[in-house]
Amino acid sequence: MTLTSLEICAGAGGQAIGLEQAGFDHAALVEIEPLACQTLLLNRPEWNVINQDLRTFDATSFLGRIDLLAGGVPCPPFSIAGKQLGDLDERDLFPEAIRIARECDPKAIMLENVRGLLDPKFRLYQRQILAELRKLGFFCEWKLINSSDFGVSQLRPRAILVGLKEEYFRCFDWPTPSSQKPVSVGELLYEEMKSGGWQGAEQWKNQAIGIAPTLVGGSKKHGGADLGPTRAKKAWAILGIDGKGLANEPPAPDFSGMPRLTLQMTSLVQGFPKNWQFAGKKTPAYRQVGNAFPPPVASAIGQAIKNALTYEKSEKTTRIKRQTQSVLFE
Repeated sequence: MTLTSLEICAGAGGQAIGLEQAGFDHAALVEIEPLACQTLLLNRPEWNVINQDLRTFDATSFLGRIDLLAGGVPCPPFSIAGKQLGDLDERDLFPEAIRIARECDPKAIMLENVRGLLDPKFRLYQRQILAELRKLGFFCEWKLINSSDFGVSQLRPRAILVGLKEEYFRCFDWPTPSSQKPVSVGELLYEEMKSGGWQGAEQWKNQAIGIAPTLVGGSKKHGGADLGPTRAKKAWAILGIDGKGLANEPPAPDFSGMPRLTLQMTSLVQGFPKNWQFAGKKTPAYRQVGNAFPPPVASAIGQAIKNALTYEKSEKTTRIKRQTQSVLFE
């Protein structure tokens, strides 16, 4: 059964890919960054991509047409890497997400953010968000999800808010973590690492036996594409990766030392399909990758939401059939 979604703060499409895999058709994807919009259209030219500031977006034309409102609202207001101003940060778009939910009245909501949002200092704001959505008829839960539990080869814990109208919420269960561990960074990136003829690729693979630390997209206010703060660079070094920047190409045959990841490698670490392309030069393209919601996680949660929505529909269909049969046989 095909369901429809409206995605806000769509970015480079990580969440959109996952929801597509879960069976959702995108009525529209709203994104403020032109390059990210180019990325979406580069890969899915048939998608209805709207390049617009969420604060000026009006969703009333989607009233009655949307099953799921989804999005990854900006993380900086809640990130431990920032000042954690929360709702006092001008970049906080939770109020806009709630307004859009009011305008289009979906059956379900899924909003994603950094795990810092679940810190005790934001508990009052968490409750405020839940209270506002409850007024709109949504029953909601916050949950901390580790991306590595769903096949992604990095830690990447995320704060996920799922809300559904009452008749669907009682059918909702959070997805069960996979029983299989994600592949190591060495296994995941081996083909890319050896694609330039690097003779040390096999040895590197055998040493890079863990999963990656959380990829960091970075801020426009800071310089080039590196793999995060000092603690993250140390974690990458344990995996035999130089995290001080990105390489333009895989290691050459005679390369020695610790290789750097290419943009394609970071994309694989994030869980994007191998054929997903990113618009723009290296640094802004990597920012799109680093800020994305891993598609496998979005797919798992999207499938759980779809199950709740379609279970309720199938139950209603069954009841109608039974009622019809009882009338026919009386």
